[in-house]
Amino acid sequence: MKDIKEAKKEWQENKVDKSLARFPERKEKFTSVSGLEVERLSTPLDISDLDYNEDLGFPGMYPYTRGVQPTMYRGRLWTMRMYAGFATAEESNKRYKYLVEQGSTGLSVAFDLPTQIGYDSDHALSQGEVGKVGVAIDSLKDMELLFDGIPLDKVSTSMTINAPAAVLLAMYIAVAEKQGVSEDKLRGTIQNDILKEYIARGTYIFPTEPSMRLITNIFEYCSKNVPKWNTISISGYHIREAGSTAAQEVGFTLADGIAYVDAAIEAGLDVDSFAPRLSFFFNAHNDLFEEVAKYRAARRLWARIMKDRYKAENPKSMMLKFHTQTGGSTLTAQQSENNIVRVAIQTLAAVLGGTQSLHTNSKDEAMALPSENSVRTALRTQQVVAHESGVTNTVDPLAGSYFVEAKTDEIEKLAMEYIEKIDELGGAPKAIDKGYIQKEIMDAAYNYQKAVESGEEVVVGVNKFQAEEEAPKGLLKVDPKVGEMQMKKIDQLKEERNNEEVKTKLEALRKACETEENVMPYIIEAVKEYATLGEICGVMREVFGEYEQAVML
Repeated sequence: MKDIKEAKKEWQENKVDKSLARFPERKEKFTSVSGLEVERLSTPLDISDLDYNEDLGFPGMYPYTRGVQPTMYRGRLWTMRMYAGFATAEESNKRYKYLVEQGSTGLSVAFDLPTQIGYDSDHALSQGEVGKVGVAIDSLKDMELLFDGIPLDKVSTSMTINAPAAVLLAMYIAVAEKQGVSEDKLRGTIQNDILKEYIARGTYIFPTEPSMRLITNIFEYCSKNVPKWNTISISGYHIREAGSTAAQEVGFTLADGIAYVDAAIEAGLDVDSFAPRLSFFFNAHNDLFEEVAKYRAARRLWARIMKDRYKAENPKSMMLKFHTQTGGSTLTAQQSENNIVRVAIQTLAAVLGGTQSLHTNSKDEAMALPSENSVRTALRTQQVVAHESGVTNTVDPLAGSYFVEAKTDEIEKLAMEYIEKIDELGGAPKAIDKGYIQKEIMDAAYNYQKAVESGEEVVVGVNKFQAEEEAPKGLLKVDPKVGEMQMKKIDQLKEERNNEEVKTKLEALRKACETEENVMPYIIEAVKEYATLGEICGVMREVFGEYEQAVML
């Protein structure tokens, strides 16, 4: 190290300084997208404290820095799980079948805004939003149509649903039963991460305490009955979309994970009974090396938290398995073809970082839901990286890079500092109630936007390299009549179902909510009688109340 230090000093004096005198660098200070300083050159000096066995190890072994599987993509590629859903269940069903035909290896359901906040399509607050940002699901009838012709024992399904996650999971279980598929055969994930809704996304319903109860009820029910199901996808994606830095994305996401583990243990669950089914969800941003380092740092940090803080013994409890989605907030309406390049870079970052599944955004998503053509290009981006780039032929190919290893250490250290601060505030729920996490993200978002507006950060086609363009053509538009169609469906459903039995099941659910019982069996029973999403969430609203966001000054 002494020799390297002296050689670097000599290089600086004899080469760099002379070069700078003739050709000044483009900036006084180079930073990542997150604002972290990027050194001119990384050397072994930057990772002199790195212990290979303790800090890196081997793929499939603690601390999982290099991946959660021994052979990673040499054995099996990541799941190509394209996020989709719009208009009616029938329309979304057609899109899912199209994606499967094009080579998608997993389904990912996007729900419309009323569904996400527990309202039926005929509710006054649903007007103008039905089917717009996802598929409208009002009852088990819609869920049956959504998965018509799709055998649920043959696919893995992810559902981006949070506050009413228990209800949508119950519907999925009921559809499977009608197909003759038992619960123990189901594979997939519900997002079910309410804390990030309070932090960044806003589709919450209930206050924190009953929301955490619902989550732990799902943990308990699935650990006994749906063992292959990932019961939560702890989401950093939306935290990053709200404007956080890479280190904040890791720190705040893992702090939320700690809160869920604490809640489950407090509810009487053994850590190794549920922790193997925890999963995570991260963003893929444009800064290639920072993103790769972010995923590696997150894996190592979570492994250490589970081993040292919770004394987990099952190796699977220590594995941070994650889904990735390319960065929606990085897409631009200007020169939308550039988004294809951005998504390709982000895809590469996710794969080099060791993701378990991936959704790639389409080029037109800054303006509308994706068309069939653009979603095919997004899927093909994954397939080209998988089969033509060569990056899947070896495990963790960037390991040992002085820059990547130093960046991994830096992000882990910064993320841990955020976790320690949140611990001091009493944990993630209290830090959220106090507005700490929201304020940190807001400040980071403000700083980035200032850099864009000053031109310090270049966004191609937006603040540099602009071009005159015609208005975009061929964008997907949701028929405004979808809302009317859904209301007619609800009316017909209520005429055909056994309303007395629905009333009985909803009353049983109400009583369960008022006690400490696990509510999942009661929700499943209500769903099977075709109680609507709004009716079920309405009962829980009456018992639990509704969350009010903290005011930040």
